[in-house]
Amino acid sequence: MNTTTRISIAERLGRGFGRGWRAYARGERLVSGRLVSSGLPAGVAVALLWVVKLVVLGVLLYAAFWLALLVVAVMAVAWAAQRGDSAPADDYSFTTLDELRNTPGYDPNLYNDHSHERYEDD
Repeated sequence: MNTTTRISIAERLGRGFGRGWRAYARGERLVSGRLVSSGLPAGVAVALLWVVKLVVLGVLLYAAFWLALLVVAVMAVAWAAQRGDSAPADDYSFTTLDELRNTPGYDPNLYNDHSHERYEDD
């Protein structure tokens, strides 16, 4: 029997997320410190960082909107194609030439029906 304790996948993911968050916070403090050391007031540096965060959030939401719109369009096309397959065939499917000749508006010149009495050869 193995007595070593193993951490779960959830704990591993949580630790990884925590390390990433700490690295992000450390980088933000570093950027803020550099902005302040270059002569920018601390309040302006904080505001500038918030503006950057909001711009990044806006870009992500914009991309997510268009991605969601694309997914909805693909689903609508797939739904329409699926419904189109179950639709009945057109009403003008003929098996013999006599059935075709009995349809309203039949013109033998359009079908090159040489045996019909109204066919005119130009």
